[in-house]
Amino acid sequence: MSASVYANLPDYRAQAPAVAERFRKIKERPVVLDVQHLTREFMSERGPVTALRDVSFQVHRREFVCVIGPSGCGKSTLIRIIAGLDEQSSGRMLVDGKEVSGPSPERGMVFQGYTLFPWLTVKRNVMFGLEMAGMSRDAADREARQWIDLVGLGAFCDTYPAQLSGGMKQRTAIARALAANPRILLMDEPFGALDAQTRAQMQAHLLEIWRSVNVTVLFITHDLDEAIFLADRILVLKANPGEVQEIIEVPVPRPRSLEQLTSPEFLATRRRLDELIHPKRETPTIERLPIVRLTEVGDEVE
Repeated sequence: MSASVYANLPDYRAQAPAVAERFRKIKERPVVLDVQHLTREFMSERGPVTALRDVSFQVHRREFVCVIGPSGCGKSTLIRIIAGLDEQSSGRMLVDGKEVSGPSPERGMVFQGYTLFPWLTVKRNVMFGLEMAGMSRDAADREARQWIDLVGLGAFCDTYPAQLSGGMKQRTAIARALAANPRILLMDEPFGALDAQTRAQMQAHLLEIWRSVNVTVLFITHDLDEAIFLADRILVLKANPGEVQEIIEVPVPRPRSLEQLTSPEFLATRRRLDELIHPKRETPTIERLPIVRLTEVGDEVE
């Protein structure tokens, strides 16, 4: 963990050994995802643009890693490459030690938008991938019901997406992704379109699901509080081009709760993320515009 995060904790010397022990145990687990020197370049009207440059990191089995960074840092590009929906210009990715490319059931994906088939019920949406993989309808039905129950939608098996709330749609999408038993669950700002209350509920649901399933999670977000609440480690990217700026080990103990949002560990980590993503700059000179009064008003405003 970055020493600069510990430095913001009132009792960081006392907490450091316990946090270090937790992450020592995580790093003893096998590496599931190994990203090595990943670079993505593309051509624009203005010439070549480097979206990602020399990005390298590892994710261990059953670890929860969040990726954050300023707008344009390549977060979504990175996760699309890992999912096999985009192609890197150079570098490679290994899953369980084997180099991979292109989409695969071992890398499940949940998007920000609601990607359910509107003409299929919740159960049939979850069954879809299983049947496409060759599973019989009866077997796919039994398997789908297990995952639907896991995400708390057992009473909505025969409901269509249009009849679901945003959070329920995303829970269905998570069940569909998990039904294929992926090694890695990739999530690209899946709660970004939800209201604040539903988002908080979905974060808690996701942690419960993650604790119950043998899956590793790589989660893209722009929300600093969400990243700290969910992650074991946070990968911070910087923009232009997208590069790894820092990897932070989150000192907030598990299991997580909303009460921890005001804990010293949480606030110290948030300050560090703020420093990385919103570095202090000199206040720019603001050009004052000429004021033309277009109407008469009864009072003055500042």
